Amino acid sequence: MNRSIGKSLSLIAACALILGTAGCSEKKESAAKPEETIKVGLLHSLTGPMAISEKAVRDAEVLAIDEINQSGGVLGKKISFVEEDGASEPSTFATKAEKLIDIEKVATVFGCWTSSSRKAVKPIFEEYGSLLWYPVQYEGMEMSPNIVYTGAAPNQQIVPAIEYLIGKGYKKFFLLGSDYVFPRTANMIIKAEVNAAGKTVVGEEYADMDQTDFAAIISKIEAAKPDVIVNTLNGTGNVSFFKQMSEKNYTSKEYMTMSFSIAEEEVATIGPAILKGHLVSWNYYQTTDTPKNKAFVAAYKAKFGESRVTSDPAEAAYDAVYLWADAVKKAGSTEISKVLAEVRTGDVSFDAPEGLVKIDGKSQHLAKTVRIGEVAENGLINEVYSTPSPVAPDPYLKSYDWAVKAGIQPLQ
Repeated sequence: MNRSIGKSLSLIAACALILGTAGCSEKKESAAKPEETIKVGLLHSLTGPMAISEKAVRDAEVLAIDEINQSGGVLGKKISFVEEDGASEPSTFATKAEKLIDIEKVATVFGCWTSSSRKAVKPIFEEYGSLLWYPVQYEGMEMSPNIVYTGAAPNQQIVPAIEYLIGKGYKKFFLLGSDYVFPRTANMIIKAEVNAAGKTVVGEEYADMDQTDFAAIISKIEAAKPDVIVNTLNGTGNVSFFKQMSEKNYTSKEYMTMSFSIAEEEVATIGPAILKGHLVSWNYYQTTDTPKNKAFVAAYKAKFGESRVTSDPAEAAYDAVYLWADAVKKAGSTEISKVLAEVRTGDVSFDAPEGLVKIDGKSQHLAKTVRIGEVAENGLINEVYSTPSPVAPDPYLKSYDWAVKAGIQPLQ
């Protein structure tokens, strides 16, 4: 008999003899390794025009994973992560999402920023019965059974921001956005809201995601003479637009803007001197005054550098990891169906830096406090208005008569 075959048969026989007691030690060690950790996926743009925003989101998720591991992990196991780069391309996000689910066999995925990337991966998560935690404010008009939305629905960012502007006396609105689903749907909502209030939209323009020349659009803004610009540009488009406005010596005094995708990370990149006095709408700022936020900011800076800043999407991503961990603990399992069953009870919550957040079991969105902020010269954002309590999610704006009358529909 061949020696190697004989050796293998002897090993098998030995394992069989001790089956039910200690087992075969060689087999036991190799089988134990995959069970030592719970593997999750991170899917963000680490390259391309969206990397400016998504890196901070990724870092916040890593911080949450590290903190949970330091506290003993989940179900007695540490969390490990596999990272993929969506490269600011929806088709790449789709490919990488399938890789994480089908090849890496991750327990869940934390990822995406743009609605285009989310919509590209949505059917994949639904087909595989997997679970995505999406951390960014968006246009609403969606509820997937395989997505938990930890960023704002439109009634938790867009709608109250326009209400705030109207309350401050703004009457002529110019809508500027990147050319994809979030800005176009957001502007559909804004036009209905502005028209219902008897105000006027004096212009509406869109820029390609990689556009760097805004001269023509700035000329249209000058001709339209708005008293406020509602900005839904994303990524590097914000950098180009505001720097070119600054080159013409336009500040918030000449053209006030209300932005939905500029947070502390973007302020640092564009420059506080350029953005000073401009308005933004989110649910969290680095300056949000809660004990949990002080600890979050300190931990984030300790891990990634004192010059780094937190932001609303980063905080929502941080919350997502803790909410998933809470659902897993309550379910006693990482099995998707069991985790989702816990999510749908409405009992999954986290004492977050923005305040207590709880998943609405029906919509799989969070109730969130709305905070309007003004960019300060130190690069931080100071809160100038907040709702007295968290606002329940209404992704389809069913509670607003003007939205129902306008027949607002989701864009694909």
